[in-house]
Amino acid sequence: MIRNYLKIAFRNLMKYKFISFINLFGLTVGLTCCLLILSYILHELSYDKFQPHASQVFRVTRTFNNLQTGAVSLNLSTIAPAFAPRLQNDFKEIEDMTRTYPNGTTPVRYGEKMFNEQNVFFADEKFFDFFSVNMLEGNPQKALGDPYSVMLTDVAAKKYFGNEEPMNKIIRLNVGKYYDFKVSGIFKTFPSNTHFHPDLLISFNTLNDTLVYGAQNLRTSWGNNSFFTYIRLPKDYDSKKLEAQFPAFLDRNMIGQYTTIKPSKGTSLALQKLTDIHLRSHTDYEAEENGDIKKVWIFSAIALFILLIACINYMNLSTAPSTLRAKEIGIRKVAGAQRKEIITQFLSESILISWIAMLLAFLLTAFLLPSLSKISGEQLNMQSLLQWQILIPVLMIPFFIGLISGIYPALFMSSFQPVKVLKGFLKVGGGNISFRKVLVTLQFAISIILIICTAIVFTQMRYMQTKALGFDKEHIVTLPYITDLNDKYDAFRTELISNSNIKDAGRSSRIPTGRLLDAMGAQMTSGDTLAPVNVDIKFVSADEDFIPTYGVKILAGRGFSRDFGTDTSAFLINEAAAKVLGFKTNDKAIGKDFGYGMRKGKLIGVFNDFHFESLHQRIVPLVLLVPTSANNYGRISVKIIGNNIPSALSHMENTWKKFLPQTPYEYTFLDENFDKLYKAEDKQKTILTVFACLAIFIACLGLFGLSAFAITQRVKEIGIRKVLGASVSSIVQLLSKDFLILVAISAIIAFPVAWYFMNSWLQDFAYRTDIPLWIFIGALIIAAFIALFTISVQAIKAAVSNPVKSLRSE
Repeated sequence: MIRNYLKIAFRNLMKYKFISFINLFGLTVGLTCCLLILSYILHELSYDKFQPHASQVFRVTRTFNNLQTGAVSLNLSTIAPAFAPRLQNDFKEIEDMTRTYPNGTTPVRYGEKMFNEQNVFFADEKFFDFFSVNMLEGNPQKALGDPYSVMLTDVAAKKYFGNEEPMNKIIRLNVGKYYDFKVSGIFKTFPSNTHFHPDLLISFNTLNDTLVYGAQNLRTSWGNNSFFTYIRLPKDYDSKKLEAQFPAFLDRNMIGQYTTIKPSKGTSLALQKLTDIHLRSHTDYEAEENGDIKKVWIFSAIALFILLIACINYMNLSTAPSTLRAKEIGIRKVAGAQRKEIITQFLSESILISWIAMLLAFLLTAFLLPSLSKISGEQLNMQSLLQWQILIPVLMIPFFIGLISGIYPALFMSSFQPVKVLKGFLKVGGGNISFRKVLVTLQFAISIILIICTAIVFTQMRYMQTKALGFDKEHIVTLPYITDLNDKYDAFRTELISNSNIKDAGRSSRIPTGRLLDAMGAQMTSGDTLAPVNVDIKFVSADEDFIPTYGVKILAGRGFSRDFGTDTSAFLINEAAAKVLGFKTNDKAIGKDFGYGMRKGKLIGVFNDFHFESLHQRIVPLVLLVPTSANNYGRISVKIIGNNIPSALSHMENTWKKFLPQTPYEYTFLDENFDKLYKAEDKQKTILTVFACLAIFIACLGLFGLSAFAITQRVKEIGIRKVLGASVSSIVQLLSKDFLILVAISAIIAFPVAWYFMNSWLQDFAYRTDIPLWIFIGALIIAAFIALFTISVQAIKAAVSNPVKSLRSE
């Protein structure tokens, strides 16, 4: 019986080739989109799940609170080194622990080869018990045991040693200053679905050297919150129980760290699941940029929308040729076929098409996945779809799609009465047309929502790229500041700006596009003494040339100057800081006593608010200070005039090599750093645009089916109108009007839904565009134009046909 159903189904597919092709094509495109999105979602959800004991591993995070209000002022994924030994000592629930410490930009030398490495971490011997590392050479149990030993990825080893054997070779790393390190192991580059990707791993025991960090600092320092700390708890242990004990732990161990309050009021610790880091961790400092669970939900919704549109298409396109198959159904019923048998026949056709579409979709997915990988920046592959836990449910999808999309056509066409059908009196009821109109309205509502969402994403991206930042970011090149420059920086800078193409150069601890994470307590005059103020103010160490290099405006007072020897005890604040400190005008701040951390001095200037961080963050109160030690600087910013950039860059490189011949030269343009801030949104914009266009295309196929069906029902009406003198344009207008009304109804449904979701999305940006009315009007016009074009193909064909043929049977 099943074989007979499939045989007849295949014959009907061959008989109605055009409708079958559109059905198959629409489902194939829809399923391909779903498989592509599914591969992306599976990749995002797979982060760190392959690590040993992944479900038992947690990262310890630290939060700082405002001492007066208790509000969170800083949230870090790293903690101070003194916590680790005390946590392990106080809590027997902690089965094991490992730590990593990022070294930042690290100059590395081997022979004549010099490179700046960005992903360098100190790691202890327990690292391999927490993270799955594919060792190519060396013993993972011993590779990080000895101080001054280093492990490299296979890619890094190839870069430095070429075809040489790297094991036991000596390379030089700058960890404060240059030291010799012995290569103790080579490991495979971490897979893309890991929350961090070290290129070099340095033995943690190296930090015991006082010249590098110091064993005493590792045991007692509560201030350097730069250590990623991971713990393993017993299986099925509730981490909340351990978290509940942290306040008492802080009060017990941090005695003397806070003078006026309990330590647990000023700071707190929390546990974060290893497998949650990539999608759910958004602290102020991360090892790498993380993903976002919201994006997973967004793309899941898009996949479901596209699949829904494809199913609706099948319903419309399957019932469109109903009159062509009416006599077949009538003869079957006269021959004794039961309604359930006819329903089964139509469902078998639907499921067969779905299975063929799924097969083609898998082939298309394999072909298109590299392109999606390039757009998303992720290493996507078919393996994620071929896991049995995923493959079995995926292979069941065609069955359910076949049932869902085929049930309406099956019920509709099996309801034909054989007497009326065989006498030629078949009339399709208005209720059925109305149901199809509901389906098409739903399709276009989804399409309009996607058009609006895409347009708003484009608008926000444009807003971020063109918004005035409060300083001049053009033609600024940044260099790493090396402590070897401390004694010769003035000569270095003089050499730099001697070139006519270089306007200025300044130093700072951080540069715009970085995060403002550094803060100390601020104090203002209260009576005869300085008293803490109830505000959080971030700080950046900057020299006298930082402000002019960036074109930041001094609104009151003056900037730092070498002419004033007291500027190491002076402060500059931005407008936001002046406001929260209670100054009614910027001028009133000048000359006031001010304290920050352990430093006391006077406010000498107020500068304009500018966007130091991305537009995701609001402009915060900021103080600039000249550090007492040049070791606090992190970057050099160089302002190029812009007339001859290659000449300026060449001069910068020559100057660098003259003063720092042992350090690799590396520069970045500041505007490129700004582009990276919105890289995630840019990817989202591209992916959303692609899938929105595909959704609209699939919706057009459904509209094509409905218009073909409706026009078939009005062939004789069109013939009579033409005989009575109706023009082609009037007939096209008549046939198009009803469908354009459906588009208008779709817009009424789509507008509030799109506004709600995009307004929520925009809340992630501290500075965002308004949602303009023209986007909604434009989306309606685009949808109407697409619909009109699709309908016109059928309408014009019907309008220019010979009325004699359509009226011959009357």
